[in-house]
Formats: sequence, structure tokens, C-alpha cells
Amino acid sequence: MKRPLALALAVLITTSVVAQTPSASPKPKTGRHSSSTPVSKTLQDMKEAISAQQQQIQQLQQQIQSRDKAIQQLQQQVGQAQSTAQQAQETANAAVPKAEDLDKQYMGSLQHDVADLTTVSGNTVNELQEAQKRISGLESPLAIHYKGVTITPGAFLAAETAWRSHALTADVNTPFNTIPFGGASNSKASEFYGSGRQSRLSFLVQGNLATVKATAYYEMDWLSAGVTSNNNQSNSYTMRQRQLWGQAAFNNGWTFTGGQMWSLVTETRKGLDNRSEALPSTIDAQYQVGFSWARQYGFRVTKNFNNKAWLGASVENAEVLLTAHGNAANFVVGGPGVGGGLYNPTANYSWNLTPDYVVKFAFEPGFGHYEIFGVASDFRERVFPGATLSTPTAAGAYNNSVWGGGIGANARWMMAQKKVELGVHYLGGPGVGRYGTSTLPDLTVKPDGTLATLHSNQALGTLEFHAKKMDIYTNFGAEFVARAAYLDSKGKGVGYGSPLFKNSGCETEVVPGGGNGFTPGSLANCTGDTRNLMEATVGFWYKPYNGEKGRFQFGPQYSYVIRNTWAGVGGAPNAVENMIFTSFRYYLP
Repeated sequence: MKRPLALALAVLITTSVVAQTPSASPKPKTGRHSSSTPVSKTLQDMKEAISAQQQQIQQLQQQIQSRDKAIQQLQQQVGQAQSTAQQAQETANAAVPKAEDLDKQYMGSLQHDVADLTTVSGNTVNELQEAQKRISGLESPLAIHYKGVTITPGAFLAAETAWRSHALTADVNTPFNTIPFGGASNSKASEFYGSGRQSRLSFLVQGNLATVKATAYYEMDWLSAGVTSNNNQSNSYTMRQRQLWGQAAFNNGWTFTGGQMWSLVTETRKGLDNRSEALPSTIDAQYQVGFSWARQYGFRVTKNFNNKAWLGASVENAEVLLTAHGNAANFVVGGPGVGGGLYNPTANYSWNLTPDYVVKFAFEPGFGHYEIFGVASDFRERVFPGATLSTPTAAGAYNNSVWGGGIGANARWMMAQKKVELGVHYLGGPGVGRYGTSTLPDLTVKPDGTLATLHSNQALGTLEFHAKKMDIYTNFGAEFVARAAYLDSKGKGVGYGSPLFKNSGCETEVVPGGGNGFTPGSLANCTGDTRNLMEATVGFWYKPYNGEKGRFQFGPQYSYVIRNTWAGVGGAPNAVENMIFTSFRYYLP
């Protein structure tokens, strides 16, 4: 390799020298200034060329030496690698037993190990899948798993307003039966309130046993007031118990539920299932005139027949709504609450003989949901015949009771691929006013002090349109309570709605009382017993976002309410109310 390169360099040098040497007989140049190139200059150029070529030769020789050295190192490394590989092969050959010995010594244990590994692998895959499910749940938990039960939180945060054309001094709950007549000072003023008190928080706890599904549910809001609650500064209203119940649902269709819950009177959307109540889509927390409901203690038993029919019965907390005018003090049905007994001392509580009884049958034949139900109440009082004597006496007092109750029906249809929803409701009978949202009276009193039930009717129709991001609703409802008019021994009218009651002052305003600015005057000569209430409502909910992060919705509600009264001396006054509500809510996922 070196010799050919040297020869090439020698030839190159010789050629270069010959090319630069002048010929022996140079041709003479013509012209005045032409002359031969000096020899010294030519020799100097040749020396410089030879010197440069020698430097290039030295650099090439150095590169050749470096290459040869690298090749030698690689040869040494290859030799070492071959030696190491040979040693490893010899070691491996020595370590591996012969095939026939391997079969005898290792195959049995190897098969056992493989079987164990297969089992472990299967278990590992299952555990990995479960772990992935748990991790996925942790990334976006819909529920909390704790000691074998599933805890599902629920909530919405509400920012709401209520405007009324005639002041009722009320939050987002409308006391329908107190809409003022024209003579009342509050009928001359509108009202506006902002509130976040309808915000709600709930917890659903569920666990499965061998043949039963156990459920507990707690729901609360802040539509309650303590003795220190006010709107002046802190607005510190108290937490309110809405629902608090436990349930055992057996695989054979029997379900037992106990606690505070929606009454069985309340319509449901599916069977007789708790938490499927068909509530009006209103912002008003008192819902809609004509809607029959209660939330109270109850113990309920239901039977599911193949998800086509349901039969249920419940015992529920009883209470009395009583209105009487002009009666003697010869009866008593209860008293104010006792603070030490954890009852509100500013509210009245009846002394109930028995709970209320409700029976309901629901069926879903394939199109629509239908319910037929009945409610019964046993009202009890203490009567004092001697209270009207010239010298009143409690001698001869006795207990008296009277039954009341009613029959109701509900129906609901989903049409146009569940985009249109139509519902109708009715409840009627003596002594069922308390179950209407307007809380009209159940009872009045005869001149002798004995109770008389008041016949009541409640009816509601709802129509809703459901789109992807918007729900539009319209409702019309009415509630009616009959009059029960009597004459006492002096020919004076008593009872409820008597034509002898004075209504002549219902449109005449009176001066306020108290001198503190917060005591409106009470109307004089204005009995104004309600005959019926009617409400028309329209509104919508718009849902700009409804996904894994929760749901935002907002909307307005407009309602027009008419309150009519039984005619008395001076006529039959009525009252109207225009109401506008707004709500912005965020629901937890």
C-alpha cells in the first residue's frame, strides 16, 4: 500500500518539474519589450512546489499511520471478543444438562410453574382491569366507595330573584293564600328579593346484600328561618331538612321505606319509586297552584309487578289546617309548639289521633304512566259544651273525631320521541286541602264546637317541550274549597265562607300600627275566605352546558295568580298577583 503511493507521488513530482522547465530552444519573442524568463525565478517556483508537495506527503503518511493503528486496535478487540464468546459457549455447554436429563429433572416442575404462572397472570389481568376502573373513577368520580357502600353526592347552587307586583314579604316560596286585597298596604307596593337559599345538597348511599338493595337518602336546602335570621346583613338562614329516609328493596319486588319523604300522594314518573317525583318545572319553591304534595314522615310499603304495575300503601304524619270565624271558644284541636320539645313556639301543631293513610295503584301499560290513589285522615278535637254557658265550665268535655279523605288520579305521557310531555292531576274530597300547594283549610267548626270537613278540589295540567339545550314549560292549575256556613244560637254566621261574613272593608286601606314602620294595618270588616285560586305559568330552562363537568342552566318564570273569595256582606273581593322569577343554577355532575 505504501509503495504504490510513493511511486505515484514521484511520478507526480517529476511531471510537475518537467512541465515547468523551459525548452532547450525557446522561440524568440517579438516586440520591443519581450525577454526570456529568468532561470532563478523558475528554480524558486520549483522549490516552493516541491516543498508544498512534501508537506502533503507527510500529512498523508500521518493519516495512514493513524488508520493502521485503528485497524490494529480493532483486530485486538475482535480477538478478545472471539475469545470471550468461546469461553461463554464452553461455560454454557457445561452448564446445560443433556436433553434426556433435562426431561427427567426439570419438565415436571416446569409444567407446574407454567400452570401457576397462567393462574397468576389471569388474576393479575383481572386485578389490573379493576384497578383501571378504579383509576378511571378517581379521575372523574361520580360516587364515593366506602366500606362496601356507594355514596353519591348531589347538589345545585342557585342564584335566584323574585319580583311580585303586590308585596307578600316572601322569598322564592309564594304563600298563595295570602295574596292581598286592594285595601292592604302591601297591595300598593311591589317587592324584589334576591336569594341563594334554594341551593340544595344531597347524599345517596346504596349497598347491595344477598337479596336486598339498601338505600339511604338525605336532602337539604336553606329555605328555613331561625329566630335570628334576617335580610339585614348576614342573611344567615338555617339549613332545612327536605328528605331523610332509608329503604330496603328486595329482589322479589317488595320495597320498604321509612323517614321523611315525599308523600305517596305526590305523582311519580316511574312506578312508585322514591326520587322519581314529577314536580312542576318552576323556579317558585312552592311550585304551582293545583299541585298536590307533602314532604313528611312516612312508612311506605310497595310491590312491583314485573315493572308494569305497582301497589303501595303508607302511613304518614298527620296535621290539621283549620279556619273558623265567629265561633265560640268551645273546642281545641292542638296548641303552639313547645320549644323544649323541639317544636316551633310560633307555629300551631294539632294533637293527631292517627297518622294519615294513603293507598296508590300505578300502572304503565306501554304508553304513559297512570296513578289512582286515595288518602284518609282522622281529625280529632276536644269539645267543651259548657264553654257557652253563662258561667263557662269544662265539665262534660269530650273528645270528638271526624274522618276526611279524597280520591285522586295522575296521568303523564311522553310523546314525539320524548320531546313533548303532557301531565294531568286531580285530587278531591273532604278534608284534603292541606295536600294542595296553596294549603287551603281542611276543616271548620260548627256552632256546637264539633268539626266540619271542607270539600276541596285540586287540578293541574302541565305541558313541556324538551330540546337538547332547552326545556319550555307551561302550567295551569286551580284549587277550590267549599263553604260551610252555620248559624249560632244568636243567628250569627259561623264556619267558613258564610254569606253573613263582612267583606265591605277589603278594598279600604287603613293606617299602619306599631309606629315602627314594619307593622301594616289590619283590614277591618274583611273576612275574605278563599273560594278558589288559579295560576297560569310559563317559563323555560336553557342549558348551555350539560356534560361531565356538571350542568349550567338558567331561565325565567312568569306567573299570573287570581284569588277569588266567597261572597259575604259587601261582596266577593278578589286579588291578583303578577310574579317574575329568574334562576341561574350549577348542578354537580
